[in-house]
Amino acid sequence: MTEGVASRVAAVRVIAAVVGRGQTLEAALLAARPSPADRAMVQSLAFGALRFGHRLTRVATALVSRSWESQTAELRALILIGLYQLEYSGTPPHAAVSTTVAAARLVGEQKAAGMVNACLRRYQRERAHLLDVADETLAGRTSHPIWLVDAYQRDWPSQAVPMLVAANEHPPLTLRVNVMRTSVAALAAELAADGHVTQPVPGAPEALILERPLDVRLLPAFIEGRCSVQDAAAQCAVPLLAARSGMRVLDACAAPGGKTSHLLETTPGLAEVVALDIDAGRLNRIRDNLTRLGLEATMRVGDATDPTLMSGQRFDRILVDAPCSGTGVIRRHPDIKWLRRPGDVQALADRQLALLVALWPLLSPGGRLVYATCSVLKAENRQVIRAFFRKFPDAVDVTESASLVLGAISHTGPVDGPGTALLPGMNGMDGFYYACLERRDD
Repeated sequence: MTEGVASRVAAVRVIAAVVGRGQTLEAALLAARPSPADRAMVQSLAFGALRFGHRLTRVATALVSRSWESQTAELRALILIGLYQLEYSGTPPHAAVSTTVAAARLVGEQKAAGMVNACLRRYQRERAHLLDVADETLAGRTSHPIWLVDAYQRDWPSQAVPMLVAANEHPPLTLRVNVMRTSVAALAAELAADGHVTQPVPGAPEALILERPLDVRLLPAFIEGRCSVQDAAAQCAVPLLAARSGMRVLDACAAPGGKTSHLLETTPGLAEVVALDIDAGRLNRIRDNLTRLGLEATMRVGDATDPTLMSGQRFDRILVDAPCSGTGVIRRHPDIKWLRRPGDVQALADRQLALLVALWPLLSPGGRLVYATCSVLKAENRQVIRAFFRKFPDAVDVTESASLVLGAISHTGPVDGPGTALLPGMNGMDGFYYACLERRDD
């Protein structure tokens, strides 16, 4: 097989699985099983084609004779990957065209190989005009679905464009230092000695950003449990929780365990930490992470909305890292642009409110519940918390005072409701929402 063709074949299968069959990018990459030699290129092509695919789809629509949606998933994937290489990847044009055409013959699109070749060569000739047409709308320029652009503009009118731009940037590799086993300064020095430049993140004291990302499985500090991978925005959950020695804490949607382990690393002497998740398989990931880090927690499998699951128990702190649209982490998961639909948002909001309603009775008077999502849509955040307040008058929003522990991290945009939003790109972080709710101790 010609050099480079195998990686294109694998990337086509990954993209087709996402855009044609609704698989997540993570699942599609696992199923593709690229060779170790091709893995990095396959990931680069798949992430890139999905990240900029909505813009490139507008280009492709003008290049094909029949409607774009009528084409097979594999043919759409071929053209998107070819266009991505020509426009974004720095691949020499002749290599981008020849390897993509060769891949067409190996993914069941032999008859379309000529069409793929013609489309890519026409793009080279008419690039400027085709991109001008694609960029006539904000959705085209920023390569996002129209419904999501509309939602950003509605919820964050003055920040929408920077947020959309940030969602297309390559995310940094952020480490969380396990302060039970080392210090931030010591790990930074160790990494520097090995040639890895790091920088701290204001407001996230255990965070270090690696200037040049790499496979963390190659770092002795990761293997030996002295650090984990976690974006700085996600690292804000534990300081906001403000747990103390002797407390019982429930992490109600715990997988894959990043926040559970962060809590245990930074809060010695907790009476108990219960890590709950609805998926037994994902709970195993928590167990693996805790083992690597030298930590222990009580594991429970179950649906947090089941009122019988924890009946009679009380917790001093509860973390609800609720399932959400993931619109704050699109830069890490560009498949969200393809898999999410407008109707998903209300269904997720209903689930989020149901979690809060079920878990609030488990909170001790005077205790604190932290509600978190990696969404920037107000329907999943402030509107959910407002609906929660209508049901529970004994709840008090203490986010503003609690967020003082985050230092440089503060409210972004107009404060028009409970909680605080960290918008994508702020301090190099993902987008997140937090609300700190305390139960009145009457």
